[in-house]
Amino acid sequence: MKAFSAFLSGLLFGIGLIVSGMTNAVTVQNFLDLFGAWDPTLMFVMGGALLITVPGFVVLRRLNRPVFETHFGWPKGNLVDPRLVAGAALFGIGWGLAGLCPGPALVNLATGSGDIILFCAALLAGMQLHDRVWVRLSGK
Repeated sequence: MKAFSAFLSGLLFGIGLIVSGMTNAVTVQNFLDLFGAWDPTLMFVMGGALLITVPGFVVLRRLNRPVFETHFGWPKGNLVDPRLVAGAALFGIGWGLAGLCPGPALVNLATGSGDIILFCAALLAGMQLHDRVWVRLSGK
């Protein structure tokens, strides 16, 4: 049941990305282009997501445990360190340049586009590089 729940969640998320236009890189780039061809439609997508997510977290915080796990994986702290800021900056720069973040890119893999395949390959290579460098630097 846990795997089926994860599949349904991913499917719903992917459909939501398609319906909202988040899988269209041009729409995302135009949203981020404040001084050019600015397209505010994704602001409504984000607002709608918050209207669902915020009450959802309020409900989840009141539960003792998740349905398919033994405990919630809530963050243990709220430290904003250079590593977090650098990661957020890299994510934002990549999102702005490509018009895609990992979720929409994975949905777009179904198109078979060479650009999307290259993007996802670079994403995986970057994750591997991070993990190898972080292990060396942190000793973990």
